[in-house]
Formats: sequence, structure tokens, C-alpha cells
Amino acid sequence: MGVFVFLPLILPLSALPIVRVAAQHLHPRSATRLLTALGCVLALCSTLCLVLLMVVGTAQLPGNPLPDGWADPEVRAVVPYADITGTTAIVALAAVVAACALTVHRHRRVRVRAHEALAGLPAGPGEDLTVLPDAAPYAYALPGTPRSPGRVVASTGMLGALAEEECAALLAHERAHLSGRHHRYLLATRLAGCANPLLLPLREAVAYNAERWADEEAARVVGDRRVTARAVARAALLTPQGPPLPGVAAFAAGPVPRRVAALLEPVPPARIWPPAASRAGLAAYLAAAGTTVSAASSLNAALGLFLVLKAATPL
Repeated sequence: MGVFVFLPLILPLSALPIVRVAAQHLHPRSATRLLTALGCVLALCSTLCLVLLMVVGTAQLPGNPLPDGWADPEVRAVVPYADITGTTAIVALAAVVAACALTVHRHRRVRVRAHEALAGLPAGPGEDLTVLPDAAPYAYALPGTPRSPGRVVASTGMLGALAEEECAALLAHERAHLSGRHHRYLLATRLAGCANPLLLPLREAVAYNAERWADEEAARVVGDRRVTARAVARAALLTPQGPPLPGVAAFAAGPVPRRVAALLEPVPPARIWPPAASRAGLAAYLAAAGTTVSAASSLNAALGLFLVLKAATPL
């Protein structure tokens, strides 16, 4: 394996150039899916790298339950500085597992508690809409749980402050979050950031593109991009404090000026990959190359370590 085992830990840097340009050259739906896929693959590769290093490091600890042959010099020679990197990998992998578990726990707890708080409230003018008698203006999409379906939550303060066509754009936006299951993309990139901090920029990029995706769906349903842009701008002025619940998609979330400007332009092309000759195309190919090298390095390291450990394991 040699030093190549460390490549998956740093190759997430290759995905960063496409973070900004993807939103400019791709449909938000394609950008959301592409960035999420890149983040998940790179996170899995870096985690596999930590697991391989942990195996070598654990074999060097006294009293470990692994076969004695795994502590032979031949095994230690597979990884540079096996004692240091192995021990560090054990701590890093424990931190990754703890961070991911905490993220999933908080995500589920917020959803369950929010559904429990809304249980029994009368529905609004739609099966998936709940209107709360609250003067504070807010609206958000609450993903479903195994016991409760997803729903759109809006306050009377928000609905009363918008015109009728703007309310229609607001509800279409939040329903697009539910139908597109955008919370899964957001959770996946949050977990990827927990697995490798170099992937943290993808989280904000996916959150922005998910909002843009919902904006485009709302504009399509309403049939007027200017009305949708006006609704986004007015909602942002009404709710400067951000989403009312962590981990949910709110109507006024994300860089609002960029969203409004995009809605005032023509519908983005429905391509799944930017033009090869463009700046976005070069960034996309760089990210794809980095992801491919990371996956190949991880698989090569896993196979190499497996063969070495198999040879060192007594029959």
C-alpha cells in the first residue's frame, strides 16, 4: 500500500472546484445529485482508509484479540509509520463514528419531536399542510417518519404577509422539498462532512442547490418565475433569523440574492453534466478523476492489506 493508502484522506480536495461552478452551469436538481454522490463516495473511501489503518494500528497494541501474525514486521511495513498512523486512525475513526451517530440521532429526534408537537392539529387547505396560529412568519417542510407522513408547516404570520400567488409559490416550494426528498441529500452531505472535514463545503453547496431545485419546481407549478422570485425575497425579509428547526428545509433559507437572481433568468438547462470545454466541465472532470483515484486507491489498499494479513495469519 505505501503512502498511497493516505490518498483518500486528501483527495476530497479535488471536489471543491466544482462546488461553486455547478450551480452556474447545471440544473439545481443535477447539481444536488452530483455533489451528493461525489461527497458520499469520497467519504466512504476516506473512512475505508481509516479502517485499514486502524486494523494495522490495533494489531500493534498489546493484548489485542487479533492474530499474533498481524503484528509481524511484514504487516507493519505495509503502512508507513504504522505505530503512529495506526493509533491516530483509531482515534480518528472513533471520532467519525461518534460524529455520524450524533448527527443521525439529532436528525431523527428533531423530526420525531416536531411531528409529536404537531399531532392533533387541524390540517390546512391540503392534506399535507399544517397552519400554525403564530404571528411569527415562517414556513418549512417537515420530512415524514415511519409513523407520520411528511407535511408542510406554515404560520399564519407568513401566509398573511404574502399575496395569494406568493402563498401558492411558497407551498409549491415546500412540497418540492418533500417530493424530492431533499432532506436525504442534506443528511448525506452532513454525514460526509463528519467522515472527512474536507467535504464540509459540499454541505452548504448541496443546501443551496436543494433550495434552487425547490425554487424551480415552484416556478414551474405557479407558472411565473417573477412571482416565485418575489415570494422568496419577501419571505427572506420576513424571516431574517433562518429556519425555525435545525435540519429542515425552510422557504427563506440559503443565499437569497443568488436565488432571486437565478429566478429572474431563464430556466436552467436540464443537463446532468456541464459542457466539457467550460470551466464547470473542467472542474467536474477534476472531481470525477479525484473520486476515481480515491476509490481505486481504497480498493487497492484493501486488497493489498487483505492479502498480507491472509499470508500472516497462521492456519
